[in-house]
Amino acid sequence: MTWTTRPRSRTGRTAYIRAGSGPRLVLIHGVGLRAEAWAGQLPDLAGSFEVLAPDLAGHGESDGFAEEPTLQAFSDRLAGLLNRDTVLVGHSMGAMIALDLAFRNPDAVRGVVALNAIYRRTTAAGEAVRQRAGQLDGVHGPDPEPTLARWFGDRASPERNACAGWLRSVDPESYRHAYRVFASEDGPSDAGLRSLNCPALFMTGREEPNSTPAMSEAMAALAADGRCRVLAGAAHMMPMTHAAEVTAAIQAFATESLT
Repeated sequence: MTWTTRPRSRTGRTAYIRAGSGPRLVLIHGVGLRAEAWAGQLPDLAGSFEVLAPDLAGHGESDGFAEEPTLQAFSDRLAGLLNRDTVLVGHSMGAMIALDLAFRNPDAVRGVVALNAIYRRTTAAGEAVRQRAGQLDGVHGPDPEPTLARWFGDRASPERNACAGWLRSVDPESYRHAYRVFASEDGPSDAGLRSLNCPALFMTGREEPNSTPAMSEAMAALAADGRCRVLAGAAHMMPMTHAAEVTAAIQAFATESLT
């Protein structure tokens, strides 16, 4: 798999990769990454869908925020992509955004896939992520090595190298903005999950220590049409490390939701 930079389209302040035609999928990446993180999904999904993969605000080629944003501010930047029936797919913080968009745009969202989503962190995990957020000064870029170790361990791979490059190139203030939102959130509200009027797939890796299988199972249990899937051998970066399995799950879910 190669992770080369792709051309962008633009709506307002948001840049995005567009591929394929048909019913719409919107793929939302996590903190510090960019739309190319979905390179493992784009070719196959574009055979059946119009796929839009936006850069989060302040990431890739999307404009950042002038002031400290909220989760809803990140979501609002992407709401313009929901001008037709859509299935939303989000990874990590992207899953937070996808769920928030689904809660607030029920007439446009036909289904939502939350990959490696957090829900009610343990006290220790919450303290750790808030400590990491507090160490960011918005001037110096993040040291990618601790993040890469959490995501990939010590194993060298093209996926690790790609993430290292993206983390080193992200705007420091925009990274701080996104990571502080990610650290301050504790997952979707129970009321929001119960209000979902569309199918919802919660999917994570069996080896995921932070967005655990138990979290995905709990969220799926609250949604009226919630499903849970756990990938054996996968951890946080499963859209990249287990691209074929993740793509197949999205393809099947989106086909059901949009037809």
